[in-house]
Amino acid sequence: MTIRVLLADDQALLRSAFRVLVDSEPDMEVVGEASDGAQAVLLAKERRPDVVLMDIRMPGTDGLAATRLISEDADLAQVHVVILTTFEVDDYVVQSLRAGASGFLGKGSEPEELLSAIRIAAGGDALLSPAATKGLIARFLAQGDGDDDRAPLRAERLDALTGREREVLVQVAGGHSNDEIAERLAVSPLTVKTHVNRAMAKLGARDRAQLVVIAYESGLVRPRVD
Repeated sequence: MTIRVLLADDQALLRSAFRVLVDSEPDMEVVGEASDGAQAVLLAKERRPDVVLMDIRMPGTDGLAATRLISEDADLAQVHVVILTTFEVDDYVVQSLRAGASGFLGKGSEPEELLSAIRIAAGGDALLSPAATKGLIARFLAQGDGDDDRAPLRAERLDALTGREREVLVQVAGGHSNDEIAERLAVSPLTVKTHVNRAMAKLGARDRAQLVVIAYESGLVRPRVD
């Protein structure tokens, strides 16, 4: 099965480099290129890619706005957005997740990391390392950004989860993989995957990245500010 990739970056040279890299893989193909967010949204609707590599800083409609438009479109539920950014800008990271991105990746990443990120996102997983989750995300959510009115609603929705699903959600919020969670909870990876999928369905989350945000916003996981 070929992973269809859409490139969204205002720098033609970078798009060209990404295209060469992606098209060199037997299980991937670039199905379109966008130089701004508005064009990315249009191409996402036309080409229905599996993954969009989205730059944040673009003229006109930026990457965050484009990501939000894609994630809010029910017809594009299977389109996963990976934000390309620098890890120094903490607020961009969490804003991208709240906008519906499946994760984020530094532009200085190695080629193999980028290809792995595409495959992870296409599979519905989140690109969140424990360090990134506990550091960048927790620190920013601790500050709040005017969306506190959503917290009670998030917390109420958690009532639908079983005790084990809550346990798994806490582990997901820590940035742990299914294998790591299975080892921590002494269950099989398949069991963990089942709990994650059920939690996503009950909470209306598109992917693991949104589960992380819900876990913090609902208060299930408390941010640590060192």
